[in-house]
Amino acid sequence: MTQPPKPPAREGAVSLRRYMQLFRADILSAQPARLYRAWMAEYRTPFFRSFLCNQPELVDLVLKERPDDFPKSDRIREGLRPLLGNSVFVTNGEVWKLQRRIIDPSFEGGRLRDTYPAMLAAGQGAVARFEMKATGESIEIEEETSHAAADVIFRTLFSIPIEHTIARQVFSEFREHQRSQPVLNLGALLPLPRWFPRFHRRQTRQTAATIRRLITRLTAERMAEIEAGTAPDDLATKIMTTADPLTGERFSTEEMVDQVAIFFLAGHETSASALAWALYLLALYPDWQDRIADEAHQVYATGNPGFSDIGKLRVARDVFRETLRLYPPVPMMVREAACPERFRDRDVPKGSQIVLSPWHLHRHERLWERPDDFDPARFATENGKGCLRSAYIPFSAGQRVCTGAGFAMIEGPLILSMLVKGFRFDLDPERPAMPVAHLTVRGKDGIWLKITPRG
Repeated sequence: MTQPPKPPAREGAVSLRRYMQLFRADILSAQPARLYRAWMAEYRTPFFRSFLCNQPELVDLVLKERPDDFPKSDRIREGLRPLLGNSVFVTNGEVWKLQRRIIDPSFEGGRLRDTYPAMLAAGQGAVARFEMKATGESIEIEEETSHAAADVIFRTLFSIPIEHTIARQVFSEFREHQRSQPVLNLGALLPLPRWFPRFHRRQTRQTAATIRRLITRLTAERMAEIEAGTAPDDLATKIMTTADPLTGERFSTEEMVDQVAIFFLAGHETSASALAWALYLLALYPDWQDRIADEAHQVYATGNPGFSDIGKLRVARDVFRETLRLYPPVPMMVREAACPERFRDRDVPKGSQIVLSPWHLHRHERLWERPDDFDPARFATENGKGCLRSAYIPFSAGQRVCTGAGFAMIEGPLILSMLVKGFRFDLDPERPAMPVAHLTVRGKDGIWLKITPRG
């Protein structure tokens, strides 16, 4: 049986310099094969020590039991600082807790129902764009899913479609920012003082500044609409009018720009990655593609699906869930030990980097049955149910679980089912996909598929 593509692991030990070279090219293939079986691995460099943890008990300790003792590593923000500023993605402590108290209410169940019509409209827009490209010719699917995911973000956040002038400009600039953004920044490797320059590339700084300027314009306009009482009831309005229940504080325009930047990065980049890999897997396994199409025809028999119909898309949900297992958009997360620890009879010094790898945890040979196989039905088995609870963290876990996790699990199955209902996706044998990871898991040379209308 054909297995989904998986990057080759590094063979043997390498020097730090060689590791950095491999890491810049692809985070995943820079790692040794033993991580797919190891409960923990230690790495030492002249500047810091790192511990990769796969044992479920250690993952729970870091993410769920004592999360305040393992804050996000400041090294993570070094490469992202020009775009994200002081967003909820990179902050810690009381600042982070205040930000989450303001943001979280907008993503609760009732609000998700309110945002659903905008999400559905974005799916309809994606179907319309695919209709123009369903000629049987091979197209790069990540570009299309990026377009669809960005449309979802703009419609649900600011009530504007991707065709809106500013939305289109942000989308264009963000793609340029992705191309210019290096995986590693000097500040992520060396313990530099705060005043020392980080030497971000000029294009990285320029695209980040342009994106933030455009988002500032949208945010300032929304602030004015809120004051005038004419603002639409969307996510931006909800977040900007929510006061912290403990302090009464609201986000300023600059603080809101930081949050919108991470909503766009996290909500757009990760959703685009997951949708593209889901479509590739369905092309690789056409029987599952047909099952989603049959399900969509039944659920959509009386017209466009309502919010209550999402729960009926069980096949689409399991396919999307299995896609997130095999190709978690964020392959690694880094925390920092705030105090000395002892993991598996090893001393973990204060300041050590604690690496949690959804990529390796989701494919761990001692946890999952047939870990490299594509099998959406696995979640109905005892092994799948158990691993879903203990070894499945595509959205992180604990208090720092992605605030948009519920949002993503509606968006993904919905758009996937809408596309598969209308089109057939086939592999391009001349352009096989291979995953690589930088900020997210994408296709090394893109993900190419042939699209035709489904009869």
